[in-house]
Amino acid sequence: MNSCHGCGAILQTDEKEKEGYTTSLENRFCERCFRIKNYNEYQKSTKGKEVFLENLKTIEPSHLMVLVVDLFQIPKNLEEITTLFSNPILLVLTKRDLLPVSLYEEKLKNYFLEESKQIVDTVIISSSRNYHFDELMEKIRKYQTSKEVYVIGYTNAGKSSMINRILLDYTQKIPEITTSMLPRTTLENLEIEIDSHFTLIDTPGLLDEKSLLVHLEEKDLKKVMPKKMIRPLSYQVKEPQWIYLDRYGVVECPEENDLIFYFSNTLEMTRYRKNKEIPKDFVKHSFSMQGREDVVIDGLGFIKVMRPGNLIIYTYPEVDVYVRKSLI
Repeated sequence: MNSCHGCGAILQTDEKEKEGYTTSLENRFCERCFRIKNYNEYQKSTKGKEVFLENLKTIEPSHLMVLVVDLFQIPKNLEEITTLFSNPILLVLTKRDLLPVSLYEEKLKNYFLEESKQIVDTVIISSSRNYHFDELMEKIRKYQTSKEVYVIGYTNAGKSSMINRILLDYTQKIPEITTSMLPRTTLENLEIEIDSHFTLIDTPGLLDEKSLLVHLEEKDLKKVMPKKMIRPLSYQVKEPQWIYLDRYGVVECPEENDLIFYFSNTLEMTRYRKNKEIPKDFVKHSFSMQGREDVVIDGLGFIKVMRPGNLIIYTYPEVDVYVRKSLI
């Protein structure tokens, strides 16, 4: 049976509302991928997270896994994926171009190597800048245990963009995998032969159901997802203040502190010394910070809190807010 070259869905001509629909089985792409590529129109997948998890569990432990993680949208707990397997894992940190040039990359690699004993090595890349792809290819070949190398990760981590860059740089093939800022573009496993010794298998991304991105429409995604390097904003707080993160969250700092905000620079941030009305549907999250920690609003960004003190975050009820050791 033919499958879509963009998302991997089995092509079919009978049911227009189902995945894989196309007007002709001779087409290379399903209607969904065709409309994403040509008109930026998107249709959500009907499959739940459990289906994609079960797909990952079928991967034999003999294969190398390339775990792709977006540096700006790091999952709260990588163990959700790594504990499913006994496979060796090469961690690939994508979208390096979004974080400041001053970022110390070796420190960042060590930050993640502590997360799992199965992570055999780490590479930091940028698909848009073609950054460190020779190193990536060298490490895949170094650690691969079979011809098949599986690419796994959460939605929007940059898996498909990475594979398209590999196709462009290291093969004579035309990059065809569908990419989109919207979640869950890849629907089924996609086999991409790089050469006679090396085949990448792109798997559907896991959906982070507590991410703000899952609950936003396309116009909002364009605002909260950075397209270029973030310019961190520093606030020296001397008295109680409220900082509004556009219409997606509110930060309350009740006491003196120094805060550094890492959010898309298209976000409208406004600081007030008197509290405005907090949206009624927002949920309150209170934290006692130790200093040099990050407060993460899943899918939106993070705040580096420099000194010990209290911090309060308000945002949508479906969104996870948590503290981690400082990334930068």
